[in-house]
Amino acid sequence: MAAALALSERGRGRTAPNPNVGCVIVREDRVVGRGWTQPGGRPHAEAMALAQAGAAARGATAYVTLEPCAHESARGPACSALLVEAGVARVVIALGDPDPRTNGAGIARLESAGIAVTSGVLAAEARQAMAGFLTRQALGRPQVTLKLATSLDGCIALASGESRWITGPEARAHAHLERARHEAILVGRGTFEADAPRLDVRLPGLHDRSPHRVLLSSRHPRESGAPSPELARKSDGQELGPCFRGDDGEWQVIASPVAIATLPKVDHLLVEGGAATAASFLAADLVDRLLLYRAPILIGGGKPALGDIGLAHLPDAHGRWRLADSRSLGSDRLEAYLRHREAL
Repeated sequence: MAAALALSERGRGRTAPNPNVGCVIVREDRVVGRGWTQPGGRPHAEAMALAQAGAAARGATAYVTLEPCAHESARGPACSALLVEAGVARVVIALGDPDPRTNGAGIARLESAGIAVTSGVLAAEARQAMAGFLTRQALGRPQVTLKLATSLDGCIALASGESRWITGPEARAHAHLERARHEAILVGRGTFEADAPRLDVRLPGLHDRSPHRVLLSSRHPRESGAPSPELARKSDGQELGPCFRGDDGEWQVIASPVAIATLPKVDHLLVEGGAATAASFLAADLVDRLLLYRAPILIGGGKPALGDIGLAHLPDAHGRWRLADSRSLGSDRLEAYLRHREAL
C-alpha cells in the first residue's frame, strides 16, 4: 500500500476533479502491475495497472489507495468491474470513496463477485495523499495551502517592498515543487501589481506542471472593468468566469476567498501572497495547510507576513494547527502545519 500511495503522488495536481489514486498489483510476491491516475483523470490507476499486468492479474492481489469506482462513465468503465473481469483474488483498499456514485458500491461489487476485500490499510496516509479530493467532497472547495517565506522576525519584505530573495535557492526550489503539485496558484492584487509574478514552475523537467493562475481582486485589473468575452472560457469550452490576459498569459479573477469553491477542476490551491491575501484566507478559516519557510535573517521594521486575521482572544489561537513536517532546506527551515478539521 505504501508503494501505491507513492504512485498516487505522481498525479497530484493533475487529476481533478478525479482523485489522485495509486494501484499496485501483486502475484506470488512479485509486482506485476503499477498504475496511477493520469492527467485529466483518465485512465484510472486500476485500469493502468491492470493493462500492465495483463493475464498475470488473475488470482493476484490489488492494492488500491481508494475504493474502486462503481459508476459507469463515457470516459471509461468502472474500475470495480475491471477488477472483477480481470479475475483478481483480493483487493486491499486504503480508503472508502465518499463520492455518492461509489461510496460502498465498489466494495459491494467486488465482494459479490467472490473477491476478498480488506479496507482501512494506511488510511491516514491515504487521507493526506488525496486531501484535495477529500476536501472538495467534504467542504465543496479545494484544499488550500498557504505559503509564507519570512525572516526570523516574521517579515516578508523590507519596508521598501524589496523581497527578492528572503530565502535561498533550496527553499525556492522546494516552493516550485509545491507549485507543480497544485492545479492553481493565487495571489492578491497588491502582489500582482507590485511584483508582476510569473507563478510558473521553473524546475528542470517540470515546466509543463505550472498551475493555473488566479487573482484575488474585487475589481478587474483592466481599466474597462470587464473581461474580454473571448477569454471567458478555455479552448476546450470549459467555463472559467472572469478572466484577463496579462503580459505573460491568462489569469482568472475571483472577488473573495470563498469564491475558490467555483474554480473549475481545482482540488489543490496554493496561496502565495501577499500579507492581506494571506490574512483574508486565514480570517475566513479557509487554510488547510501552512508552509512556513524561514530564513536565518533579521529585517526589523519590514513588512509583516500577515495582516489582521480577526483574532479576538489569544486562547482561540491555540489548538488549531499541528506540525506535520519540519526540515532544513539549505540554510533555511521549512515547517508544514495542518489545520485540525473534524469534517475530514
